[in-house]
Amino acid sequence: MAEKDKVNTKVEEEEEETEDEILTPSNKKADFTKVYHVNKRASDKKWTIKFAGGEKVIKLCDTKPEAIAYAKSLAEKQDGVVLVHASKGKQKGKIQKK
Repeated sequence: MAEKDKVNTKVEEEEEETEDEILTPSNKKADFTKVYHVNKRASDKKWTIKFAGGEKVIKLCDTKPEAIAYAKSLAEKQDGVVLVHASKGKQKGKIQKK
Protein backbone atom coordinates (compact mmCIF):
# COMPACT_ATOMS: atom_id res chain seq x y z
CA MET A 1 0.00 0.00 0.00
CA ALA A 2 2.83 2.40 0.69
CA GLU A 3 3.95 2.20 -2.94
CA LYS A 4 0.46 3.12 -4.17
CA ASP A 5 0.46 6.21 -1.94
CA LYS A 6 3.85 7.25 -3.34
CA VAL A 7 2.59 6.86 -6.92
CA ASN A 8 -0.60 8.83 -6.21
CA THR A 9 1.40 11.62 -4.57
CA LYS A 10 3.77 11.76 -7.53
CA VAL A 11 0.86 11.99 -10.00
CA GLU A 12 -0.73 14.81 -7.97
CA GLU A 13 2.57 16.74 -7.95
CA GLU A 14 2.89 16.39 -11.74
CA GLU A 15 -0.68 17.70 -12.23
CA GLU A 16 0.10 20.76 -10.09
CA GLU A 17 3.21 21.52 -12.17
CA THR A 18 1.22 21.27 -15.42
CA GLU A 19 -1.27 23.93 -14.29
CA ASP A 20 1.51 26.48 -13.73
CA GLU A 21 3.15 26.02 -17.14
CA ILE A 22 0.87 28.46 -19.00
CA LEU A 23 2.00 31.89 -17.87
CA THR A 24 2.10 35.33 -19.37
CA PRO A 25 5.29 37.41 -19.30
CA SER A 26 4.08 39.13 -16.14
CA ASN A 27 3.94 35.72 -14.34
CA LYS A 28 0.14 35.73 -14.15
CA LYS A 29 -1.97 32.90 -15.45
CA ALA A 30 -2.93 33.47 -19.07
CA ASP A 31 -6.36 34.94 -19.71
CA PHE A 32 -7.25 33.67 -23.14
CA THR A 33 -10.34 35.86 -23.41
CA LYS A 34 -8.23 38.82 -24.57
CA VAL A 35 -6.88 37.77 -27.94
CA TYR A 36 -5.89 40.19 -30.70
CA HIS A 37 -5.70 38.96 -34.32
CA VAL A 38 -3.38 40.56 -36.90
CA ASN A 39 -4.10 39.71 -40.53
CA LYS A 40 -3.85 41.21 -44.01
CA ARG A 41 -7.04 42.48 -45.63
CA ALA A 42 -7.34 41.36 -49.25
CA SER A 43 -9.31 44.37 -50.52
CA ASP A 44 -6.72 47.08 -49.84
CA LYS A 45 -3.66 45.06 -48.68
CA LYS A 46 -3.63 46.75 -45.26
CA TRP A 47 -2.92 44.95 -42.00
CA THR A 48 -5.82 44.85 -39.55
CA ILE A 49 -5.91 44.39 -35.81
CA LYS A 50 -9.13 42.89 -34.45
CA PHE A 51 -10.26 41.74 -31.05
CA ALA A 52 -11.14 38.02 -31.01
CA GLY A 53 -14.77 37.56 -31.97
CA GLY A 54 -15.14 41.18 -32.97
CA GLU A 55 -16.22 42.47 -36.36
CA LYS A 56 -14.78 45.98 -36.14
CA VAL A 57 -11.16 46.68 -36.94
CA ILE A 58 -9.28 48.31 -34.07
CA LYS A 59 -6.58 49.77 -36.30
CA LEU A 60 -5.36 49.62 -39.91
CA CYS A 61 -1.62 49.60 -40.59
CA ASP A 62 0.41 49.79 -43.79
CA THR A 63 3.07 47.29 -42.69
CA LYS A 64 3.07 44.00 -40.82
CA PRO A 65 5.72 45.04 -38.22
CA GLU A 66 3.73 48.18 -37.41
CA ALA A 67 0.56 46.13 -36.87
CA ILE A 68 2.34 43.56 -34.70
CA ALA A 69 3.95 46.26 -32.55
CA TYR A 70 0.61 47.99 -31.96
CA ALA A 71 -1.17 44.71 -31.20
CA LYS A 72 1.58 43.73 -28.74
CA SER A 73 1.22 47.04 -26.92
CA LEU A 74 -2.54 46.47 -26.62
CA ALA A 75 -2.02 42.92 -25.41
CA GLU A 76 0.52 43.99 -22.78
CA LYS A 77 -1.85 46.60 -21.37
CA GLN A 78 -4.76 44.14 -21.27
CA ASP A 79 -2.79 40.99 -20.29
CA GLY A 80 -3.74 39.38 -23.60
CA VAL A 81 -2.06 37.59 -26.48
CA VAL A 82 -1.44 38.37 -30.16
CA LEU A 83 -2.08 35.91 -32.99
CA VAL A 84 -0.56 36.77 -36.38
CA HIS A 85 -2.11 35.20 -39.48
CA ALA A 86 0.03 34.34 -42.53
CA SER A 87 -0.61 36.46 -45.63
CA LYS A 88 1.03 34.33 -48.34
CA GLY A 89 1.66 30.76 -49.41
CA LYS A 90 0.10 27.51 -48.31
CA GLN A 91 -0.42 28.80 -44.79
CA LYS A 92 -2.45 31.87 -45.87
CA GLY A 93 -4.98 32.76 -43.21
CA LYS A 94 -3.55 30.34 -40.64
CA ILE A 95 -1.86 31.42 -37.45
CA GLN A 96 1.93 31.69 -37.68
CA LYS A 97 4.13 30.10 -35.06
CA LYS A 98 6.94 32.31 -33.82
